[in-house]
Amino acid sequence: MPNTQHTVANRLLWTAQVLAALVFLFAGSAKFFLPPAQLQGPIPLPLGFIYFIGVCEVAGALGLILPGVTGIRPSLTPLAALGLLIIMIGATVITATGMGVIPALFPLVVGIIVATIAWGRWRAVPLRARRRRSLASRTVA
Repeated sequence: MPNTQHTVANRLLWTAQVLAALVFLFAGSAKFFLPPAQLQGPIPLPLGFIYFIGVCEVAGALGLILPGVTGIRPSLTPLAALGLLIIMIGATVITATGMGVIPALFPLVVGIIVATIAWGRWRAVPLRARRRRSLASRTVA
């Protein structure tokens, strides 16, 4: 991939990662601040499972951003995106079953976005780990 295409793809992926992280950070944290009655969707789920999904959404949001920003274990970013994709597949199925196809379009589109992030960071424009400086380069003159 030529350098300009690589730069454009990297910027588009970072934009998608930040926006998806904001969506999942909001959705995951809302599961801990809303009253339990408001957490029930079209198909009732156990409250413990809803909290578990909230923890996974927050962890996934952090996994979309932190490895790339810190340069530590950047291979975790596509894995976080894949985990969020699994959540969005479940959300799409539950929403389509309980409310119909039109409301299920939102989780479907978010799922397509995180799938694109997973593929993009795994194959097209992988994030690179920061190089560790050797002891010799750290010595103070």
